[in-house]
Amino acid sequence: MPTVIEPKIIAGNANRPLAQAIARRMSLYRGMSVGLVDARVERFNDQEIFVEVFENVRGEDMFILQPTSNPANDNLMELLIMADALRRSSAARITAVIPYFGYARQDRRTKTRTPISAKLVANLIQEAGVNRVLTMDLHAAQIQGFFDIPVDNLYASPVFALDIHRQFDGRMKDLMVVSPDAGGVARARELAKRIGAPLSIVDKERDLPGQVSGMQVIGEVSGKTCIIVDDMVDTAGTLCKAAELLTEQGATEVHAYISHGVLSGPAIDRITGSVMKSLVITDSIAPSEATQAAHNIRILPMAPLFAQAILNTWTGTSVSSLFATETLGPIYEGIL
Repeated sequence: MPTVIEPKIIAGNANRPLAQAIARRMSLYRGMSVGLVDARVERFNDQEIFVEVFENVRGEDMFILQPTSNPANDNLMELLIMADALRRSSAARITAVIPYFGYARQDRRTKTRTPISAKLVANLIQEAGVNRVLTMDLHAAQIQGFFDIPVDNLYASPVFALDIHRQFDGRMKDLMVVSPDAGGVARARELAKRIGAPLSIVDKERDLPGQVSGMQVIGEVSGKTCIIVDDMVDTAGTLCKAAELLTEQGATEVHAYISHGVLSGPAIDRITGSVMKSLVITDSIAPSEATQAAHNIRILPMAPLFAQAILNTWTGTSVSSLFATETLGPIYEGIL
């Protein structure tokens, strides 16, 4: 009789709590125990990365769970070396599950003599032996085209919509979705359609990368509960300034729903001291203790979404079905 190939998850050190949560959700969905592959991902004294897999993976469908968040270079190398170890161990298929795709902000040449690092990373991932990529909310959608292998890009907005309906029950008519810049309008419009809210834009002028010289609101936000939507928050300077501007323009409350909480440098202090009533992020990047302790930061779990996406990939069924509320609602029932 033919052997049934089971999905197997191996995790790096970038976000083991998320990997363990995904394994638990897969166990619940399948009605059988799904654990992480027994392996060690360690460093020699000179910080070289060493990977050893203690289980047989020959002919198996392998899923590597590893966001390439801070420290981006270390976590990326872990991903590449794990993929190489699995390829050389005769795994049948290797899927890189990258909840947060680092280097995505370097997706084009904005000036002369600069790299397109996102393309370089895509090349490295492919050359390491990865057959498919599963990620979430790429900073630039065109990065999917940098790969010559299938790329499934999940979206946090359907989960955000479920949470917004629960958090703002009875106040939905007062909501206004706000894009923090012109480049994020498509993302903000998608969420606005899902919750039936109007859309506004904060137009930014930059003199240098990371430095905003001026901002203005396009749209009427007076008397509205504003929800800022973006794919990532790094130092949170622009986000907090946008919240202040919306408040000055008459917004009654300002909340933010952002997929990836990079939260580097002074971000936590800025957010806790800002006029924002809440910042909602996902656990695509392992949250620090300071992030978890912040009074106005809330973290939504992505394990149910990724667990179902992994199972759909394994069985060859639709991943895009997870974008529909009718499909996603039951998965998150009792969680949000």
